[in-house]
Amino acid sequence: MSVFDEMGGLGGGGGVRACYQPLARWLAEAPAELLEARSRQAELYFRRMGITFSVYGAADSNERLIPFDVVPRIVSAPEWLALEAGLVQRVAAINLFLKDIYGRQECIRAGIVPADIVLTNPHFRPEMVGRRPPQDVWVHIAGVDLVRTAEDGFYVLEDNVRTPSGMSYMLENREMMMRLFPDLFSEYPVRPVETYTDMLLSALQSSAPSSATRDPCVVVLTPGPYNSAYYEHSFLADKLGVELVEGGDLYVNDGQVFMRTTEGPKKVDVIYRRVDDDFLDPLTFNPESALGVPGLMTAYQAGNVTLANAVGTGVADDKAVYTYMPEIIRFFTGEEPLLHNVPTWRCREPDALKEVLSRLDELVVKEVGGSGGYGMLIGPAATKAEIETFRKKLAADPAAFIAQPTLALSTAPTLCHGGLAGRHVDLRPFVLTGAKGVEVAPGGLTRVALNEGSLVVNSSQGGGTKDTWVLDA
Repeated sequence: MSVFDEMGGLGGGGGVRACYQPLARWLAEAPAELLEARSRQAELYFRRMGITFSVYGAADSNERLIPFDVVPRIVSAPEWLALEAGLVQRVAAINLFLKDIYGRQECIRAGIVPADIVLTNPHFRPEMVGRRPPQDVWVHIAGVDLVRTAEDGFYVLEDNVRTPSGMSYMLENREMMMRLFPDLFSEYPVRPVETYTDMLLSALQSSAPSSATRDPCVVVLTPGPYNSAYYEHSFLADKLGVELVEGGDLYVNDGQVFMRTTEGPKKVDVIYRRVDDDFLDPLTFNPESALGVPGLMTAYQAGNVTLANAVGTGVADDKAVYTYMPEIIRFFTGEEPLLHNVPTWRCREPDALKEVLSRLDELVVKEVGGSGGYGMLIGPAATKAEIETFRKKLAADPAAFIAQPTLALSTAPTLCHGGLAGRHVDLRPFVLTGAKGVEVAPGGLTRVALNEGSLVVNSSQGGGTKDTWVLDA
C-alpha cells in the first residue's frame, strides 16, 4: 500500500518537497542532540503550565500530557487554499442542513437523507423544531478531521460540530515552536494562528441576539475542573478575555440569562458552551444535571441568548449522517463537493453489510455515535477473537455501524526514540461561522500516531500533536 510522505511525496522517494526543503536543510545541519533537548524543554514547559487532559476510566492516571513533537508539519499555500475552499463549503452546507432538519425538512422529503437517520438520532432535539438560533448560525465552531492518502489527496474523515476540542493545543504548540526554534521560523513565511481567538470572539459576538448591546457579553461555560478538557476551557476564556463560568454562576430571570458578579447581576448574550446538550438545562433535558442552568432553554428558545454551538447540532456529528454529506452539499449549495468523504459502507444497507462481514479483517468499522478512537475495529490489526466479537455486534445492530477501507494515512517526520522516523498524521482545522460568514483559521491541529505502524492519532489512544505551518507563499 503506497503512503504519501509529507516531506518527500509519494513513497518518500521523489526527493524533498519544495515546502519542506528549508526544514530538511535545517535538520541536516542541526546537532544530533538538539531536537532531543528541545523536546525535553517543551515537555517541562507544558508540565509547568498544566497543559493536560484526562482519560476517563484510565487506571494509570487522571491527568496526562499530550505528547508534543517538535518537528512541524508544513502545508504549502496552494494546498491550503484548496483545503480552505472545501472547508468553507462543507461547514456552510452543514449549517444549512441543520437549519432545514429543524425547519422545513426538505432534504428528508426529497430523499437526500433518510428520515429515521435524522428523527431517531440520539442527538436530534425536538425542542429545536421550528426554532432558529440568533443570526441563524447553528455551528459556530467546527473541527473537521482530514487525512491525506497517496492516491487521491485529502479526504474528510469526520465532522466535529458539537463541542470540538483541540484549539488550545494548536495555539500552545505554535507558541512553543516560536520559543524553541526562532531560527527555523526565519526560514519560512508562516501564517500566524495567534489571531484565532480574535476570529473566534468576532464570530461569537456577531452571532449575539439582535437585542444585545454593541458589546455583547460572552462567557465560556465549563462543566468544571474535573472535565477532561478543562485546561482548554480556561485557556480559551483567558485568551478571549471573557469570564469562565460554571452552571451555578448563571441564572435565568424573565427569559434572560444573567451572570453573578461581585458588582451584581450582568446580562449574558453569548454562551460558548463546553457542556453537552443533555446537561445544559435540568428543566428540559437531564433533570439530575448539576452542570447546566435551570431555565436556559426557555431563554434560548425566546432568542434572548446565543448558545455556541446550537442545541441539536450533534445530528451532523453522527457518522451515519457523514455518509450523506456529498448529497447534502449538492442539495444545499448546488455545487460538487470540493473535499471528498472517505469511501464508506453503510452497514444498515443489506448489500453493504454483507460486503463488510466478508472483509472484516481488512476494514475499519466504527460506531456511528462513537468518538475518541473508541468503539471501533481496525481489521488488519485485530485478533481473530476481536473480529468475531465485532461480527456479532454488526449482526445484532447493523445500523449502528459504518465501515471504511483501512487508509494509508500520510506520514510526517517525527522525533522518536533513536531519531527521526515517519509516523501517520491527520489534520483538524478549525472553521468559524458568525453572522458575517465562514472563515478558517490558517493551520489547525496535526495529530500524530506515535507508535510505529499505528493509525490511531487520538490523544486518548496514545497519539501526540505537532505544530502546523501554513505557508503564506
